[in-house]
Amino acid sequence: MAPAKILEHYQNMQSLNFKGRDVLRIDEFNKQELVYLLNSAIQLKQMQKSGLIFEPLKGKTLGMIFDKASTRTRVSFEVGMYQLGGMAMFMSGKELQLGRGEPISDTAKVLSRYLDAIMIRTFSHSYVEELAEHASIPIINGLTDRFHPCQALADMQTILEHKGTLEGVKLAYIGDGNNVATSLVLAAITLGVDVRLGTPVGYEMEQEVVDKAKQLAELSGATLLITNDPQAAVKDADVIYTDVWTSMGFEAENEVRLQAFADYQVNEELISLADPEYLFMHCLPAHRGEEVTAGVIDGEHSVIIDQAENRLHAQKAILAAVV
Repeated sequence: MAPAKILEHYQNMQSLNFKGRDVLRIDEFNKQELVYLLNSAIQLKQMQKSGLIFEPLKGKTLGMIFDKASTRTRVSFEVGMYQLGGMAMFMSGKELQLGRGEPISDTAKVLSRYLDAIMIRTFSHSYVEELAEHASIPIINGLTDRFHPCQALADMQTILEHKGTLEGVKLAYIGDGNNVATSLVLAAITLGVDVRLGTPVGYEMEQEVVDKAKQLAELSGATLLITNDPQAAVKDADVIYTDVWTSMGFEAENEVRLQAFADYQVNEELISLADPEYLFMHCLPAHRGEEVTAGVIDGEHSVIIDQAENRLHAQKAILAAVV
């Protein structure tokens, strides 16, 4: 897309009141806003592939606080900020004064005087909410124990690119009803994707998110199936998505989880129930031989690398919109 069209696109953004907004949960954005961000991500991707320079954040600085290990989140945000003309600063939560007991409110107020936005990847979602409450700059959730909005936006971009539409696409999520699942379901339902959630007993998605997803389904016309039967979830699915059975912070439960999720592996037998042109998705990192077989994740229907790449473009769309 020509630079003039990109500029026009970002000028139109002003009517949506993105500037200065936090990105804590994906359901804080309505369908129109999510469609805008998806279009931005696709356009920014086209520009980057064409070698076109677009630097709306020149002179801006993103602070990145990490309490959890990261590959995709750190690299994609850092590179994305650079490509948009700004700079990103890595900060380990353990090395900040937060790690020595400084109140979140003090840290938020001080960093707001230095930075133009903060991206944080941590454990407690309430911690991020408190940071946002006291900061005067945008706070972007790079992952918490409850939500992963940036991943969900990249996921929707990937499905849109490969299927050409989101309306009526049947998405099956198999496995733990975790932070990835919650944001994925909320984004998908908002955008008109039919969702089937197949989780083991005791590992279902939290009820607050289920209730919100049902409300969103009434608005979008999408359908939501919640089941403990992975086969029912996968039947005729256009997209099959899974995640690790033991997320960061739950390592002590690993042996129990391996038993609970044993029948929820995405394997050749399970995918035989899906649409023949299905896509396989995984947010990575993956444990081949546990939640998914190598034949599926490395097979011709897998789009996991496209999906990982789109973290860069989706997050650039977010940064350009709110910073």
